[in-house]
Amino acid sequence: MKVHRPEAVVFLGDLECSLPLDTILRPILGLTEIRYIHGNHDTDQRSYWHNLHGSSFADRSLHGRVVEIAGHRIAGLGGTFESQIWLPGSPDTGIQNYGDFLERLALKPLHEDIVATKKQHALSAIYPDDYFTLAMEKADILVCHEAPSCHPYGYSEIDDLAQAMGARMVVHGHHHDSLDYRSKWPRLGFEAYGVAFRSIMAIDGSVIS
Repeated sequence: MKVHRPEAVVFLGDLECSLPLDTILRPILGLTEIRYIHGNHDTDQRSYWHNLHGSSFADRSLHGRVVEIAGHRIAGLGGTFESQIWLPGSPDTGIQNYGDFLERLALKPLHEDIVATKKQHALSAIYPDDYFTLAMEKADILVCHEAPSCHPYGYSEIDDLAQAMGARMVVHGHHHDSLDYRSKWPRLGFEAYGVAFRSIMAIDGSVIS
């Protein structure tokens, strides 16, 4: 049986870690480079977020960063657009970052449990500060949780970000499907791929499993 051993692996979010990420991946440590972005379901439970960002792998997050990995400049944008934070096409909330959200939340008379829940879920939202900071960078590949506009539930803002960064490829998670976007590539100006539920995709877009 042929063993596929890549130089690097990038997780596209919704890991929902029941244990610290470094513990889960201990069997392959040292064999390959590990990077990740978070998804919206990574805040479904407080432990998920802690196990992702509270482990020794916290510095492996690609969110809001561009890192050279296996010879490619890869940018990461974790999370999803949320109406309470920033939903393209909806009225501007005036919230630019998580700090702004916390300040706005502090002004609302809500039960302590509700406040804690809102704080938790807001961690996995896309914030304008993160988005526009990335837009000033250059990258070969953009990995994101949200999909570009070629997906039925995607956003043109992801297209705009990839184009601003000069990315030749966008790879997304979130919808857990793998639609054929090839006819849309000329319009987009980049190759786009979705990675299906529990699937593994190679750098050339081929499905490994």
